[in-house]
Amino acid sequence: MKTLDDLGDLRGQRVLVRVDFNVPLDGATITDDTRIRAALPTIKQLQQAGARVILMSHLGRPKGEVKPEFSLAPVAARLNELVDADVKLAPAVVGDEVKALVDGLGDGEVLLLENVRFEPGETTNDPELAQQLADLADVYVNDAFGAAHRAHASTEGVAHLVDRTAAGLLLQKEVETLEAILADPKRPLVAIVGGSKVSDKIGVLDRFLDIADHVIIGGAMLFPFFKAQGHSVGSSLCEEAGVPLAQKALDKGGDKLVLATDLSLGKGFAADTETQIVDGVDVPEGWMGLDVGPKSAERAAELIKAAGSVVWNGPMGAFELPPFAAGTKTVAEACAETDAITVIGGGDSVAAVVQFGLADRMTHVSTGGGASLELMEGKVLPGVEVLR
Repeated sequence: MKTLDDLGDLRGQRVLVRVDFNVPLDGATITDDTRIRAALPTIKQLQQAGARVILMSHLGRPKGEVKPEFSLAPVAARLNELVDADVKLAPAVVGDEVKALVDGLGDGEVLLLENVRFEPGETTNDPELAQQLADLADVYVNDAFGAAHRAHASTEGVAHLVDRTAAGLLLQKEVETLEAILADPKRPLVAIVGGSKVSDKIGVLDRFLDIADHVIIGGAMLFPFFKAQGHSVGSSLCEEAGVPLAQKALDKGGDKLVLATDLSLGKGFAADTETQIVDGVDVPEGWMGLDVGPKSAERAAELIKAAGSVVWNGPMGAFELPPFAAGTKTVAEACAETDAITVIGGGDSVAAVVQFGLADRMTHVSTGGGASLELMEGKVLPGVEVLR
């Protein structure tokens, strides 16, 4: 994969950079600027090299229409506070006005294009839009790992039309870290796979059953496994389509699969619901499993502490509800305390380590939920492959 170091002299060059500024907003207020900060090393290195930096990103799902609530104006304002330049916001993605702004950029200056998904051709990888984007650039850099699994005009199409291309620092780190831990992990490799649906995670689960030493299952994913084993699941979220998939995983994984042996139950999905801990995995009628129990959480922690590498994708339970956060918190704390390499991927896992104040104690916290999942499954990411 080509990197910034392969680009040569960038002074005076127009560098089009795909970033991931899909930040959460409360009205016009950014509530978490993590994704903006994650792009700063690449932006600043390009500025220092004398490049004329043109940033493009999506925000939300405007579905090819110009919708003011999805404008990148709040992002431009935040960038002005973080970047040593007066960041201008273009009025559109492409067009004569945008071209004039690009032509007016000086060395080290930064322009942010408006939401690239305002263009209907973005998500369809329209060749005409890709060409219009390429016409703005001498160099193309993709630093948006969170969008690298999409073959869109701004992530894949444009890269075929610009002679000099490279991965930004964030995308480079994401890909190299995830590929390394999958290809040659320090042993034992412990994989933790949680979430709500087996069908959503069957690809990565199958991959880990091939390469990991232990595969710990958490979240509502547990209940198709229990149902396949003949246990009662009560009112627990149990994906019916996941039951045969869970059976296949049980047949393949054997002792490698680590399932819960106790559960934290609730009468309903609410913070103030009636709760109980059960020693065993049969859920009574009228109850739902909302977290692994303390014995199961401690077993997971023991495996994590003895690991050489840990990959975690998906929470152990409904951690957003305080009565059912213990399992996920125990796993997060074990990941923070272990000497193992710890890679956290997937939006909910990342949200959990951030919520518990432990993100900075992990080896790597991925910025790409779907992209990290697909890379761990062994799928080709279009936005990465085009840079090789």
